[in-house]
Amino acid sequence: MVNAPPAFLEFFAGGGLARQGLEGLFSPNFANDIDPAKCAGYRLNFPGTPLHEGDIWNLRPGDLPPAALAWASFPCQDLSLAGARRGLNAPRSGAFWGFWNLLEGLAELERAPATLALENVPGLLSSHGGRDFSSLIATLAEGGYRVGAVMADAALFSPQSRQRLFIIAHRGRLPQGLVRGDADPVFHPQALRSAVEALPMDLRLAWTWWRLPHPPARNTDLASLLERSPPDDVWRSYAAVRKLMGQMSPLHRARVDAALADGSWRAGAVFRRTRTENGRRIQRAEVRYDGLAGCLRTPAGGSSKQLLIVTEGGEARLRPLLAVEAARLMGCSGDYALPKGETAALKMLGDGVCVPVVRWIGEHLLHPLATGRSGREVGAAA
Repeated sequence: MVNAPPAFLEFFAGGGLARQGLEGLFSPNFANDIDPAKCAGYRLNFPGTPLHEGDIWNLRPGDLPPAALAWASFPCQDLSLAGARRGLNAPRSGAFWGFWNLLEGLAELERAPATLALENVPGLLSSHGGRDFSSLIATLAEGGYRVGAVMADAALFSPQSRQRLFIIAHRGRLPQGLVRGDADPVFHPQALRSAVEALPMDLRLAWTWWRLPHPPARNTDLASLLERSPPDDVWRSYAAVRKLMGQMSPLHRARVDAALADGSWRAGAVFRRTRTENGRRIQRAEVRYDGLAGCLRTPAGGSSKQLLIVTEGGEARLRPLLAVEAARLMGCSGDYALPKGETAALKMLGDGVCVPVVRWIGEHLLHPLATGRSGREVGAAA
């Protein structure tokens, strides 16, 4: 007899990309988000999952069903480099404490999930000089959890540069094969190692270096996921192309010139950024031809929308990255339904988590923790 997947609770659920990544590994029995548009996207794709729309602070422990795992992709705006770095106690990223308030209530009822997965930006490691990270680890440790983290770049799985921090906490017996004796440079880069080294000694004793296998080499690049014949109305004017190229430094302009000289169809990912040069703030356009898109960001997140400069036959054209292309970069399944309207869809995707990253962590770490089976046993049963 096949055992049913363990249940999980999903907080700050957005459009349900973590839910999609954990498909088959866990059974979703509750989700929550405060954003009506994201909740609409979640219901569109997962109509069978109970979804509470509203502020997490208004939830009570009695509202939640039993679960083995709680996933929380709590807001990153006050922690990211694109934001104001106001920290874990600021209004948006401070929603973490609403999540923890629920867990404390569940613990009093002896119903707290044994495994937690917290996803955020790497900026959490350095926010307020590392104090936010230390405070979060201390909170989890005081709650009786063994704590560790992995940093995973979506580029390991999808042609998008998107580094995210996943803090994994567990209380109870740790299955064999899930803990390393030291850090792994692939999933524990220097920024994470430095943050751990800066923790007080009592917190370092509660720290665990989680073991994750390295994924196979990625076999897709940005070009393979792009629409070759997008709608005519998405293309920007030739004046916009000239203006953009005028905003490029000599290095980036040379990259476009080389693509023009090549003559074949090529697409470069472009971001507009404000740089300080000779004491002046100047808007610059930067292009990359390494087969990766830059990190997808929500259009409301303070960073410019990602553009594509497409060259062919000595001509350059400019258009935004389409929502359907962004969904592919996030690893969404082909039947994942996007909201109507490009901006709404891009916002939901830009705030989401890369599906194959969640799948890898879920399969090789979260599911073994929740079921008490080693990663080797899970792989043998798959």
